[in-house]
Amino acid sequence: MFAQTFKNIDDVLWKEAGCSSELDYTEQSSWMLFLKYLDDLERERALAAELVGKPYQFIIDQQHQWSRWAAPKKNGAFDHDNALTGDDLIEFVDNQLFPYLKGFKLRAPSPDSIEYKIGEIFGEIKNKFRSGYSLRDALELIDSLQFRSQVQKHELSALYEEKIKNMGNAGRNGGEYYTPRPLIRAMIAVTKPQIGERIYDGAVGSAGFLCEAHDYLRHPKDGSKLTTSQLETLQTKTFYGKEKKSLAYVIAIMNMILHGIDTPNIIHTNTLAENISDIQEKDRFDVILANPPFGGKERKEVQQNFPIKTGETAFLFLQHFIKSLKAGGRAAVVIKNTFLSNSDNASKALRQELLQSCNLHTVLDCPGGTFLGAGVKTVVLFFEKGAPTRNTWHYQLDPGRKMGKTNALNDGDLKEFVALQASFTDSDKSWSVAVQDVDQAGFDLSVKNPNKEEEAPLRDPQAILDEIAALDVESAEILAGIRGMV
Repeated sequence: MFAQTFKNIDDVLWKEAGCSSELDYTEQSSWMLFLKYLDDLERERALAAELVGKPYQFIIDQQHQWSRWAAPKKNGAFDHDNALTGDDLIEFVDNQLFPYLKGFKLRAPSPDSIEYKIGEIFGEIKNKFRSGYSLRDALELIDSLQFRSQVQKHELSALYEEKIKNMGNAGRNGGEYYTPRPLIRAMIAVTKPQIGERIYDGAVGSAGFLCEAHDYLRHPKDGSKLTTSQLETLQTKTFYGKEKKSLAYVIAIMNMILHGIDTPNIIHTNTLAENISDIQEKDRFDVILANPPFGGKERKEVQQNFPIKTGETAFLFLQHFIKSLKAGGRAAVVIKNTFLSNSDNASKALRQELLQSCNLHTVLDCPGGTFLGAGVKTVVLFFEKGAPTRNTWHYQLDPGRKMGKTNALNDGDLKEFVALQASFTDSDKSWSVAVQDVDQAGFDLSVKNPNKEEEAPLRDPQAILDEIAALDVESAEILAGIRGMV
């Protein structure tokens, strides 16, 4: 329904001098999509209020409403005579619209309100259009999109996810913006979140984990329908996230809105700037799903917030996640596979902390190329807070092909993992290790698959040379025989 419109929007952005990458395309599409969504939402609410004879107070004042400046209508048709364009449009957006929207952060009743989210978003991004004519073209395309039915919202969310995927694959740090959705779905299948539990991602990125968890809970596999109370819980008291980077924050908000969460509980902050000793029981969560940044480095003052000092961002996040879990809470966290065997003191101390304070029941070893553009191998740690580890079940994921853009991970690749993990079944790809068998000095968790056939050892160089010499002699004899026959 809307796929061609999205392509046309990208074509407009591609020709715009102020936009030079997929990141720019997604950012600029996001703020326009958000304002169009907000306008549709407000008109729905106003109509519902009118039907029951109640007044409706618009969030956006009349001068700054989408239907006034972005898509003015006359007798139901686009009013070209009164539509701003060219320099007038750029001047209005840069000097009136964005400052007005940014001001909502100061005027909002609370950080949980949609008004606050509006202020946060427009305090973080800028209009990058330089041509008011290109912007006018883009606005008219965005205006043709509708958010009124579930079918429309579902298609828009799928198209937006595709934009996030393209953005993630556009640069070296693909994993920063896009975690493969089949991997996320497998992590959710193992952790099994329930309605009423609080789900958290402290490195939320584009909110892929929270969106997939929402879809999992919103559409139960048994086909049952959620009650009104359950739907309200899903909307307001289930999904929580934090994000440091401005662009990712904006995309996370828009992604969750398109997946059906009207006012996402996403906070724009550096998660690691918080001292984990300040985390109280009320701050803890039932389920944590996350893919913290690979290879980041944090300053010394940030490291002081953690008992195990390290500059490795992912290791600080892992400490934060362990502390943020409730007793009995479950987590699934993506991390570089070197975490399992690094010999530095911080890595060993962190592995010890994980094994002693949590039940690290499963390690999923992902093949190279799982994260396009990231250039590192990863594992997923599945653990439960409150009891020490006794046994860890390992699974070595092997799709049987080289991973890449045209051979990306799919749900079928993880089907066996999810099935075997439910009962910790051993196979040629899976095995269990008792924690008592782990080196207690280094807590090395990098265990080789004992069920995999050993590859033939490399041959001795002298044996290879002897074989070559023998073949040379044999060839010479054959050649001499042929010459004798001529």
